[in-house]
Amino acid sequence: MAHDTTVLVLGGGSTGCGIARDLAIRGVDVTLVERGNLTGGTTGRMHGLLHSGGRYAVSDQASATECIEENEILRDIASHCVEETGGLFVQRPEDSDEYFREKLAGCRDCGIPATVLSGREAREIEPYLAEDVARAIRVPDGAVDPFRLCVANALDAERHGARVETHAEVIDLLREGDDIYGVEVRHDSGPGKRTHATPGTTEEITAEYVVNATGAWAGRIGAMADLDVAVRPSKGVMTIMNVRQVDTVINRCRPKGDADIIVPHETTAILGTTDEEVDDPDDYPEEQWEVDQMIDTLSELVPIIEDARTIRSFWGVRPLYEPPGTGTQDPTDITRDFFLLDHAERDGVGGMSSIVGGKFTTYRAMAEEIADHVCAKLGVDARCVTAEEPLPGSEDIAVLEEGMDSFGLRSPIARRSKQRLGSRAPDVLETNENEANPVICQCEGVTRAEIQDAVEQSGSDLNAVRIRTRASMGNCQGGFCCQNMANELHPRYDEETVRDALDELFQERWKGQRHALWGEQLSQAMLNYALHATTMNRDNDPANAPAQVDYAQFDGGA
Repeated sequence: MAHDTTVLVLGGGSTGCGIARDLAIRGVDVTLVERGNLTGGTTGRMHGLLHSGGRYAVSDQASATECIEENEILRDIASHCVEETGGLFVQRPEDSDEYFREKLAGCRDCGIPATVLSGREAREIEPYLAEDVARAIRVPDGAVDPFRLCVANALDAERHGARVETHAEVIDLLREGDDIYGVEVRHDSGPGKRTHATPGTTEEITAEYVVNATGAWAGRIGAMADLDVAVRPSKGVMTIMNVRQVDTVINRCRPKGDADIIVPHETTAILGTTDEEVDDPDDYPEEQWEVDQMIDTLSELVPIIEDARTIRSFWGVRPLYEPPGTGTQDPTDITRDFFLLDHAERDGVGGMSSIVGGKFTTYRAMAEEIADHVCAKLGVDARCVTAEEPLPGSEDIAVLEEGMDSFGLRSPIARRSKQRLGSRAPDVLETNENEANPVICQCEGVTRAEIQDAVEQSGSDLNAVRIRTRASMGNCQGGFCCQNMANELHPRYDEETVRDALDELFQERWKGQRHALWGEQLSQAMLNYALHATTMNRDNDPANAPAQVDYAQFDGGA
């Protein structure tokens, strides 16, 4: 039987994109399908921490060891996606001395560089730490842009011949007897979605082998073929502050719990998180008290957070996997290790494996393990090189530094562009002598050249443009730049497509602000509404309709 592709990867998060890249580099014909945008699941809803492994050094040392190993690799191959912030595990007076010693010993046992600092030394690094912080452990945590890294993996996969199909939802697995040979997908009917198929249609994609890398949705995919994949989705809230109150990752040095980490991320700081098991990764409550808990509890570590402006909150769902027979009740006790499930060996159903569990930081190692497994199944003799080959944007940062003057990269705006684009910056930012390159998003310093580069990659889907550029992700949350981004779609797309793209982006930006509407952020939201309602008539006020005036009201009824 002829197949449409050799390997079909389900899921466009970090692991799925990493698998597609790994296999494509090895010369395997790969197709990846994702029901929304890349990063539309757990990857796009994380706190941006590049784990040193310190968080798991006491409770899950196998995961901690994997994290520090992958941390060091990602700093090399994805340098334009990583900020080397460092991290502090800080101890308050009520926190256990015994646990502090266990954390320090655990880090050293796992090969995680760890140094003890006094409270004074910690405050020299982070002046806004609470005065009663007694001491801290310094570890090599970092901040990572999950959108940028995931897109870079997908871009490199495509460069090596892979097909990446977004807005293609898997609605069924194709199974004949005890063999899975592909999927049926439904293509999003929205205008301007980047797709190789006709929007609004369904398509059967056949493959020699299928990889289920859908994270928290892996159980749902497995159930389409009557396979039990025991994923336990666990939701967590993240709250974004308007500025970076800290430049170092701040962790509470206590057993894992809610509201114990602050991650500096780009122009903001992200507070996290909770850990609550849910039944459905698409349908769960988003509660105001969870946001309040983040601010109230983490203000104990960094008091100025209490008075800072919150610009949005979002919830993500972890793809925790509990091996059969473990019987763990508390999701915080489930290992963060990953598992490869070969359904032929486990269930007697060939043609598919699932990769479950794990962390964002270990996505590359997960991809390598399952790519090795798939290649063995297919008889492909090619080794993994993803730990050595840099991602697009991180090929040669030194060359970019040498060429900064020639591309105008001395300005603050262009420096931000360079941070996002890495070694791709000269190609993207070099414009014709008479071609203007204005700033489209003032908050994040995103220029027209970057927007147009993203449109080339993703079509008219402005949320796909957003994750590639950070445009609309700053303090105004799109109030001042959404329409500017939409303007950049002209004249390539018609008016209806552009308006729909603008509506979709603005709604996505509004969604995350609903749990932050107090104080200064309420004023910002009201300003955004006024700007869009009045200058563009986005509230559909019938101002342009023919006047229907009752003149009697003006003359006293005479």
